[in-house]
Amino acid sequence: QFAKPNEKSTDYPDMAKEAGQKALADAGIPYSAVQQACVGYVYGDSTCGQRAIYHGLGLTGIPIINVNNNCATGSTALFMARQLVEGGLADCVLALGFERMAKGSLASGFSDRTNPMDKHLEIMINKYGLASAPVAPQMFANAGKEHMEKYGTNPEYFAKIAWKNHSHSTNNPYSQFQKEYTLDEVLHSRKIFDFLTVLQCCPTSNGAAAAILASEVFVKRHNLQPKAVEILAQVMATDYPSTFEENSCMKMVGYDMTKKAAEKCFEKAGLKPTDVDVIELHDCFSVNEFITYEALGLCPEGRACDLIDRGDNTYGGKWVINPSGGLISKGHPLGATGM
Repeated sequence: QFAKPNEKSTDYPDMAKEAGQKALADAGIPYSAVQQACVGYVYGDSTCGQRAIYHGLGLTGIPIINVNNNCATGSTALFMARQLVEGGLADCVLALGFERMAKGSLASGFSDRTNPMDKHLEIMINKYGLASAPVAPQMFANAGKEHMEKYGTNPEYFAKIAWKNHSHSTNNPYSQFQKEYTLDEVLHSRKIFDFLTVLQCCPTSNGAAAAILASEVFVKRHNLQPKAVEILAQVMATDYPSTFEENSCMKMVGYDMTKKAAEKCFEKAGLKPTDVDVIELHDCFSVNEFITYEALGLCPEGRACDLIDRGDNTYGGKWVINPSGGLISKGHPLGATGM
């Protein structure tokens, strides 16, 4: 279960051990069958991945590759593990992610060098300025503000997404928060920035997750077909010129790369958005889930409100989106959540 950071928090080797052992047990294989490991975390010294694996899972001398890719860290570890298997370089790879975070809003770790978000922030500052508030909520709130200005969106729709996700969390025993709120409680909870309230923002969290990636040959050799889940397609994208050239806060927070990645993924899988039933997506803030509906092609641009009004993002609708409760309820230990 993801948990709120505090001084008595379980340390990362123990979190990683639990996740890794449960993944191996679920797959029904010993750690000795793992040929490589890709480990994701953001807040930790170099080689935390080795420390997490050595004394929790085993010392077999395999390559252990550490990944730090901010909110995409866990999914990047999974992406790398899948590539190793798909490319024929390994038959069985462990993807592991963990995080032990500090309390409060995210902060930059270094003040004596260029901030990797400096060019993104320039766009936001040029358009809406910079307030004395945590930067991440400002970035996503301003993306929402842009959507409001462009399409006349009522910010209550952002709150409706958080309301839905908190409701979903009551079914997830691993969620950091498992409490249902009324829409009014979401709207009138403590303000973080502009229309974004605390119940529309993901919390900082501690936690770990793991997955075993294996080739079809390995699966058949170990008679794992009943347990195996096939990855039909996976695509990773980074920023395009439009992120920086169009003075758009929606594109600054990743709209275009999400749209391109989704298009490529559906093409590779031979499917379209209407073929999907369940979606887990990145709701670091309610606004991001909202604009991701449009980026994924679930509805035309500017029409996410209609999707919500139809109930097409929850049980009984076209899709069940974030049945886990999403990051808003489940928590957001960066290295683990993309797994």
